[in-house]
Amino acid sequence: MPNATLSRKQIDDYAAFVARYGAKGLAWMRVDDLAKGREGINSPIAKFLDDTALQAILAATAAQSGDMIFFGAGVYKTVCDFMGALRLKVGKDLGRVENAWKPLWVTDFPMFEWDEEAARYVALHHPFTAPSVDDVADLRANARLAVSRGYDMVLNGNEIGGGSIRIHRPEMQSAVFDLLGIGAEEAEAKFGFLLEALRYGAPPHGGIAFGIDRIAALMAGTESIRDVIAFPKTASAQCLLTSAPSPISDAQLQELHIKTDLKPV
Repeated sequence: MPNATLSRKQIDDYAAFVARYGAKGLAWMRVDDLAKGREGINSPIAKFLDDTALQAILAATAAQSGDMIFFGAGVYKTVCDFMGALRLKVGKDLGRVENAWKPLWVTDFPMFEWDEEAARYVALHHPFTAPSVDDVADLRANARLAVSRGYDMVLNGNEIGGGSIRIHRPEMQSAVFDLLGIGAEEAEAKFGFLLEALRYGAPPHGGIAFGIDRIAALMAGTESIRDVIAFPKTASAQCLLTSAPSPISDAQLQELHIKTDLKPV
């Protein structure tokens, strides 16, 4: 952050903020005087860094005297999440967010994410998103680095629309299912209708869906879409207009062959 004067309390507050996003801590470094080298750096972790690492950080960030540097370590996605949230919060707190309409496209999303607990790939978007490569063997060989043909439209840091080009070839769809740990038998049981439809020759296709409520919230200048929804639900999913959910009679439960042990409060 260029020319950022932050107190220790503010820094501690930011550390507490990023903890909500899974951060184990927040490393920071204030450049008091770049010309003095290590002596001009104020940081609780500088003593753990050798001169080479310290200079590399200053060079990578193009830091100047008076700048504040925040950085973190951990799982790639977690660090991206909490550093991204911190960037937005600090920008707003310091009044450095420009008041203008600046939409942008986000493309080249990863095709897969690795699930450590399940020890397998999961689809970043959904399992029907087409990869950027057309060769099945290429996708299988480079699954970790594969890029999808998904896209989002973002306006002032808010996702207002998203979509993708879909897979239209059965052999590619089967390969994606396989990479996601969905075997041929399971794929046929769950998605056999789709694979059969693709075998008849589906054309390349895709689309995008826009969040009208999010766009309305931006236009209204509010951060919550609940402010622009006619009849928003409460945090417990209750509708104050219709008093839903309503009680379910025993006859209705019997008709649906549902048994519950819930007791009235």
